[in-house]
Amino acid sequence: MDGLIPEDSMEKEQLNTDSKIKNVIAVMSGKGGVGKSSVSALLAASLNKKGFKVGIMDADITGPSIPMMFGVNESLVVRDDKIFPPLTKTGIKIVSVNLLLPNEDDPVIWRAPILNNTIKQFWSDITWGELDYLVIDMPPGTGDIAITVLGMLPLDGIVMVSSPQELAQMVVRKALKMSEAMNVPILGLVENMSYAICPNCNEKHEVFGPSKGNELAKAFDIPFIGALPLDPELSQLSDEGNIEAYSRLDEFNLGEIIDNLLKERQ
Repeated sequence: MDGLIPEDSMEKEQLNTDSKIKNVIAVMSGKGGVGKSSVSALLAASLNKKGFKVGIMDADITGPSIPMMFGVNESLVVRDDKIFPPLTKTGIKIVSVNLLLPNEDDPVIWRAPILNNTIKQFWSDITWGELDYLVIDMPPGTGDIAITVLGMLPLDGIVMVSSPQELAQMVVRKALKMSEAMNVPILGLVENMSYAICPNCNEKHEVFGPSKGNELAKAFDIPFIGALPLDPELSQLSDEGNIEAYSRLDEFNLGEIIDNLLKERQ
């Protein structure tokens, strides 16, 4: 069954003349609930802390969470017929459909053509300015938005996110195969919610079963970036809109790892 990927070639969307983005990274999984948004946020915050100019495009149009994690409530700014993204506390530029809605919990009930056009407009109509990295937080699945992002935006690579459960791994394999079929390089795989540390005995517990991230990465011949824990601090900071203050940013060092992996491919 060869018709899983659209056969017609897709023309890449063009940036506006006021924007220059050096590297575009999509954070993808295929499976919902594995923590793509957390990984996207940590990657962006880590890159920003390293001194890079960073933006995040929240491509999860119907389930956006990036603004809440960063505590961004301001709407997109329109000035001189240009659209500017608001900034987080540390200067990361954020674009999300939630910044266009009257209330953050208003549903987005759109069909595929509108969703796809929104992604294109986030890319081409927003005045991003100069960025070293644009991180795209992808929605679950391998449907319309994934096809649009992988096919029409000039991605430099994908960071794939999984979790230890076999059910999650099965769906992640679909996303990995989609990326391969659409000829988008996979920079590596992150296993999220891999373990939890008991606050009393300090022992590591594999809550969702043994880690399979390294095994999955080997099966697809991609780097295993690392395993991230279930961490109450991260959860609390995300709810408070203060994820940039996470104390373990330097420990996990996602920004430097991804920057180095990307340089190896260039």
